[in-house]
Amino acid sequence: MNIVLLESLGVSRDILEKYTKELNNEGHTFKAFERTDDLEKQIEQAKDADILILANMPLKGEVIRECKKLKFIDVAFTGVDHIDLDAAKERGIAVSNASGYSNDSVAELTLGLILSLLRNIPQVDKRAREGGTKDGLVGSLLKGKTVGIIGTGAIGMTTANLCKAFGAKIIAYNGFSNKPDTDLITYLPLKTMLEQSDVVALHCPLTDKSQNLINKETISYMKPTAILINAARGGVVNSRDLADALNQNRISGAGIDVFEAEPPLDIDHPLLHSKNTIVTPHVAFATKESMELRAKIVFENLTAWLAGKQINKINY
Repeated sequence: MNIVLLESLGVSRDILEKYTKELNNEGHTFKAFERTDDLEKQIEQAKDADILILANMPLKGEVIRECKKLKFIDVAFTGVDHIDLDAAKERGIAVSNASGYSNDSVAELTLGLILSLLRNIPQVDKRAREGGTKDGLVGSLLKGKTVGIIGTGAIGMTTANLCKAFGAKIIAYNGFSNKPDTDLITYLPLKTMLEQSDVVALHCPLTDKSQNLINKETISYMKPTAILINAARGGVVNSRDLADALNQNRISGAGIDVFEAEPPLDIDHPLLHSKNTIVTPHVAFATKESMELRAKIVFENLTAWLAGKQINKINY
């Protein structure tokens, strides 16, 4: 099989070679390229591939349809909304993802953003560097707060457990499935959950149900003291509506790791200029440990597919 990696997996050359050596020994070929968003270059790199590996770079239908030999797309990412699944379905191309590799990484950044906003860390850092004091910037505890989670898959559950360890009460929106209440989580309708939450953390996939879920109307249900964390997908939030709410003090703060497009962002993006907003360039998934686990999962996916036993299958 001709195997093509279209972008870096974020691991060392030694780790990558450990996996590719086994494939080469079995008679497969492996080529790796640097990421490009140029469709013509993508087609040139991918056109002879039986198997494509990529992370979060968009893979459009134009590219997929030009890959006449393509049989398997191995996605080194949890979400697959950047892959044209309709084109893959047309061609009968199997798709697997790397579900689970970044559960802890995303949950830990979520917690970091929550604590940074509650304790005013960016502001007090600036004060200290300017020779100032804490006056007017005394923060709040996570303990005793109510954390509302939208999306209680593996990442959402990890976030719930971390917040519970700090003494928070956990509630969640039950609009994506009919999960029962547990000792950890009470499920509520969206409006009720937002009204009760001091912190709202987004961990849902981007689907027709979640697209633009956080907008002017739903933000209006939130407490003026509440904060919003988005470590899910940018399209779950209407950025203009959120920025307006922050600038008009209708909610207290936001921690945003994902946007409608991948960074680098347009410098005029509204959330780069809104009040009390911490922004990060889609880094929640990216830790040394998660990158190594991701590579392991990706090549396990590949080995299983080659053996006729596909795992982490995406059903389109």
